[in-house]
Amino acid sequence: MPLNKSKGNMFDFITHTWNPIKGACQHDCTYCYMKRWGEGRLKTPRFVKSEMKTDLGKNNFIFIGSSIDIFADNISGEWICYNVLTKAIGYNNKYLLQTKNPARYLKIYDDWLIPQKFILSTTIETDLFIPEIMRNSPPPEDRACAMAKLPKEYKRMLTIEPIMKFDLDRLLKLIMLVNPQQINIGADTMNKKLPEPSADELRYFIGCLENSFDYAIHLKPNLKRLLGE
Repeated sequence: MPLNKSKGNMFDFITHTWNPIKGACQHDCTYCYMKRWGEGRLKTPRFVKSEMKTDLGKNNFIFIGSSIDIFADNISGEWICYNVLTKAIGYNNKYLLQTKNPARYLKIYDDWLIPQKFILSTTIETDLFIPEIMRNSPPPEDRACAMAKLPKEYKRMLTIEPIMKFDLDRLLKLIMLVNPQQINIGADTMNKKLPEPSADELRYFIGCLENSFDYAIHLKPNLKRLLGE
């Protein structure tokens, strides 16, 4: 099977995506872009055996699990470790793993993750837990605390997307807990009427990150709407 090339609102540094686990995500966030397609809310996660025939190539930067959070609690550990990660390790690529349940990274990194190949990322939309939006996701503070427990040799990335109204001091504290090498910031693309920061609040936040921390800052193009550009 051919590897899917990255497209759409994906990170521009990602070359391909690979989704051997498919179906509805347990976290059920209201803004999830996957809800517009046929995976649907009623389809339980499933392991797609045919994806194990995919040639992952070499010198690619592959986002594994771009269509579902493969580290959600209802995803089989056997699927993750003995199938997906085992296959990925056999190719000369870099891989992005991203989850709202990074506590699960802590259960598998000793045996299955290789620091040189994997970047471990989490998503934090704001410092607050908003249950009517985030639904079944762990609270942002829990995500940050889990990332803080990862061994130092692992590269960390943080995605703040879709960014929502925040308390500046509290959000900065969560970011410091994660201690990422790179931060990606993006906006809602689904027109879900989320509580969003003003352009001035967003500019000040970005300025704080750029002037006070040694993080690489990646602003997604969809952020221009909030910045009024």
